[in-house]
Amino acid sequence: QVHLVESGGGSVAAGGSLRLSCKATVYGDEACMGWFRQAQGKERETVATIGSDGSTKYAESVAGRFTGVRDYANRALFLQMNTLRPEDTAMYYCAATWRFGGRCSEDQREYDYWGAGTQVTVSS
Repeated sequence: QVHLVESGGGSVAAGGSLRLSCKATVYGDEACMGWFRQAQGKERETVATIGSDGSTKYAESVAGRFTGVRDYANRALFLQMNTLRPEDTAMYYCAATWRFGGRCSEDQREYDYWGAGTQVTVSS
């Protein structure tokens, strides 16, 4: 059974930083893992995906500010968020898929396992 648990959310002023963590109950050597977010009243969007080979892809809105890192030995995924903006305010979710042998998909429907989310609030 795969469970994902996020932590590290909170409230921060614009320009600040937060580091989100996601811990999985199984090893994800052949999984793609990613971060997604949903702001109030908006659709959920992809923030970053990290393949089993460490390859990363970021949404244009966060590229250069956010960095996704995987710790394979500890079954963990991190998202370092710098220079935060009020528009980054959202619930952030960690998700994983084993469908593609470690490669990532941009289609959220292909991620089978999701955490409960952690709230990030950025004040102006």
